[in-house]
Amino acid sequence: MDDGAKNWNFRYLAVITFLAVLWWLAYGNILPASNWLVFDLWGMDSDSHLAMSLQFFIYDTVKILLLLVALIYGIAWIRASLNVERVRDYLAGKRRGLGYFLGAVFGAITPFCSCSSIPLFLGFTTARIPIGITMAFLMTSPLINEIAVVLLWGLLGWKFTVIYMLVGMTAGIFGGFIMDTLKADRWLQPFMIEAMKKAPAHEFVNEAGEIQKLSVRQRHTFAYEEMVSIFKRVWKWVIIGVGIGALLHGLVPDNWFAENFGAGEWWTVPASVMVAIPLYSNVTGIVPIMESLLLKGLPIGTTMAFCMSAVAASIPEVMMLRQVMTLKLQATFIGYLWIIFTLVGWLFNILGPYVV
Repeated sequence: MDDGAKNWNFRYLAVITFLAVLWWLAYGNILPASNWLVFDLWGMDSDSHLAMSLQFFIYDTVKILLLLVALIYGIAWIRASLNVERVRDYLAGKRRGLGYFLGAVFGAITPFCSCSSIPLFLGFTTARIPIGITMAFLMTSPLINEIAVVLLWGLLGWKFTVIYMLVGMTAGIFGGFIMDTLKADRWLQPFMIEAMKKAPAHEFVNEAGEIQKLSVRQRHTFAYEEMVSIFKRVWKWVIIGVGIGALLHGLVPDNWFAENFGAGEWWTVPASVMVAIPLYSNVTGIVPIMESLLLKGLPIGTTMAFCMSAVAASIPEVMMLRQVMTLKLQATFIGYLWIIFTLVGWLFNILGPYVV
């Protein structure tokens, strides 16, 4: 390595470290900054729906855009640095079932809502990780995180917590299997399919056709171009989608649901899933609602179906995913969630007396 390359690498390390610290500070202060801006600087009433929606819009938009920049760049950099093909082949072979499980586990330990999971989904997809594994992550990530486990355990007990986690993991794993069986990667948008075909190592070969090891500058160039390309396609849909989600945020009339879906009729479960999917909430915010619905007499299966649907899918998520998925893949994704959560609701309405 010549002195010029060494100097560039040193400057790159210094700049990327500085930017990483700035990113971390910005990401860690989004919530207090959004609260200060809306409630202190603008003096809006913290109890008003308008103020809560505006605060939620600022918080979630900034959070998702920051994640989009960092995660897409980081995963693209790793793609250019490691033998991703070897990882892909490992997960795509006989160990595909392990891949679904690992995708679901990674989803469970990442504290993202349905929209915040999308940057990682994009990164995994462009890294050519099998679609079933990425979908297992996308389905599981908003359903489970460590904060939700603690809240569920404290409010509803260990039985309900274990059941909820098993259902969430199973939904993700089985969903990944279904997506691979259907070869759902063919239903991605054309630019995503093209990005999956584009291997950075293939762009740098010597005259003998041998793959060259990429320099730090080449890796940065590839990662930066990939990040900019994807960011330009989805940023405005993040703003529009989160804007719609902010208007819906907090509009979960638990009294109305308890009154209309509390009779335990068979149709109340699929209806509750249908009503919940457009709403936008994270799993931490839905746990108190879950407790309230159970206390008001809503059957456990209907409660689980409603709350899991509210966190697993949303209008903002659908709008953002529309930029990378065709309508057929989106319909399959939403249809699967509707079916699986309906079946879960029916099952646990029957088993309810034994688990609560």
